[in-house]
Amino acid sequence: MSWQLKALRVFLRLGVKRSLRRQRDSYSARRSFAFGAWLNARGRPWQSFKADTIGPCPALWTGPADSDGPVILYFHGGGYVTGSPRTHAPLARYLARRTEAPVCLPRYRLAPEHPFPAAFEDAVGAWEALIARGHDPAQVALGGDSAGGGLALALLAHLCATGQAKPAAVFAFSPFTDLTLSGASLRENARSEILLPAERLEKLRARILQGADPSNPRISPLFGDFTDAPPVFLQVARTEILRDDALRMAEALRAQGVEVRCDVWGNLPHVWQFFPGWLPEARRALDQVAAFLRARIAEGGDAPPATEPRARAGSDGP
Repeated sequence: MSWQLKALRVFLRLGVKRSLRRQRDSYSARRSFAFGAWLNARGRPWQSFKADTIGPCPALWTGPADSDGPVILYFHGGGYVTGSPRTHAPLARYLARRTEAPVCLPRYRLAPEHPFPAAFEDAVGAWEALIARGHDPAQVALGGDSAGGGLALALLAHLCATGQAKPAAVFAFSPFTDLTLSGASLRENARSEILLPAERLEKLRARILQGADPSNPRISPLFGDFTDAPPVFLQVARTEILRDDALRMAEALRAQGVEVRCDVWGNLPHVWQFFPGWLPEARRALDQVAAFLRARIAEGGDAPPATEPRARAGSDGP
């Protein structure tokens, strides 16, 4: 375990998690997240990105996109109520460098102003616009973290269920895949979770759904159809409340014949990959995903073999 991780765990648990418990609405959450992301970035890396509109969404690209080359379509996290392409610029920039593929970050609509299915509709629109520009689905990867990871998987389920062209691969960091909130880790890991207060999830769900069915696969991909889906790579920490969202998602995909790699890391924060400029553990995790993506979309070879979910007690790696 790095000293940076030791320090970050204390800061997140004693500072950020307590702040999240007190936040009254999505607007204060957005201000706090944007400020924290600015500190994490140590500057404004998005200023070198290219502004664009992809389907219904404003978007940022890490660099120029060639319709004949690989592309990563990445959906930011933030519980469907906060976050933006700017907050996830360091993560996207690191992935772009390691994969040598530009990353497109759509700014999908957020709740409560735009409840479900607004984010899902924007994700579908972004995908359709990308393909309409001439990008080969076989050279596109879908990815995301937390809610964005769930959104990427929900988009994949939609493409599978409707018989459309599918991406070459999908990856997700600590994905939020079940808004029925039925995962055992929501209770079992409520105390060990470093960042997210479990007791706030029901209020968050109410803001997102505003009366919609939480088992709808467009918001809860755990219940989706993944017939003929491409390989999927998931990463999650064993101590976080969304652990079972990832593990059960892997089980559901595997039961439908999908090639899945699900790595369970140690006592790390929710979406620790968000901190590549600070954490060696974040860089290691992103390097693994980058190797997976290069094999699928950049080099045209075979992906690393799928592995069973695994965890090592006391370890901060898979």
